[in-house]
Amino acid sequence: MLQRLLIATLPLVPTPIMRRLSAKYIAGETLEEALRRLEALGRDGYPGVIDLLGEEVSEEAAADAAAQEYILAAEGIRERSLDAYVSIKPTHLGLALDKESCLARYRKVAGRCAELGIRLRVEMEDTRFTDDTLSLYEELRTTHPNCGVVVQARLFRTLEDISALSEGEHDVRLVKGIYLEPAEIAHTESAAITDAYIDCAEALLARGARTSFATHDEVLVERLGEVIAKAEAHDRCELQVLDGVRASFWSSWRDGSDSVPGQTLRVYVPYGPDWRAYSIRRMRKNPQMFKAVTKSLFFGD
Repeated sequence: MLQRLLIATLPLVPTPIMRRLSAKYIAGETLEEALRRLEALGRDGYPGVIDLLGEEVSEEAAADAAAQEYILAAEGIRERSLDAYVSIKPTHLGLALDKESCLARYRKVAGRCAELGIRLRVEMEDTRFTDDTLSLYEELRTTHPNCGVVVQARLFRTLEDISALSEGEHDVRLVKGIYLEPAEIAHTESAAITDAYIDCAEALLARGARTSFATHDEVLVERLGEVIAKAEAHDRCELQVLDGVRASFWSSWRDGSDSVPGQTLRVYVPYGPDWRAYSIRRMRKNPQMFKAVTKSLFFGD
């Protein structure tokens, strides 16, 4: 009850305090800050992903501006010779406004990324957009094979979505799913979500997908190690983490330990002036994130 009350008052929290809550997880407001963070991670041996915060834009001009910012991000990655790629939410490029215009923006960004030798990831949002996102991705990849997609393990439909992916090689990021969907369409208990994640991981590897496993759960990482080894898929898998989350585990997950075989570990780096709205939306949609952020703030990893 106290947690729900605190989440309800988030819009009233002064910006300096909210920024402190979010600082570990958000690189800053500018592209330059995000690129510097990617450089620092690279020096420590961690490749990256860059994400401009924002979603569900209400105007075409805002979607155009986001597309242009992603082109600048891709150019910045190449200029600095960083091992990184861009990841874009469909509603940030206007999916909620017009699907064809959104697809055109993706093609524009993906084309420039291809010229630069950089990958692009189509993010997944809540279930209002799942069908359109998968359709958009499939259309995009017919002309831009440098593009991948995200699927969410907590949704009941995801195994079918994996099976329905078109023939050929796919680049998929598997997440548990931050959006709290109704129990009628999604797993809501932690153990069930974890089991569903393993089922989806096995399905993706069985069909030969290049797969990124996004998780901060050390037990799940151990289970994934077994799945990857069984599929003999080490060379087409990597782990992904959000910048600032469970950082004390990163080196052992990357280098390997008695319980976890070493695996490439890539760090997801969000940035942008929309950081406050993003933080409030995410903490409201997933109270567990709010709990994790506040715990980390006061007690560390």
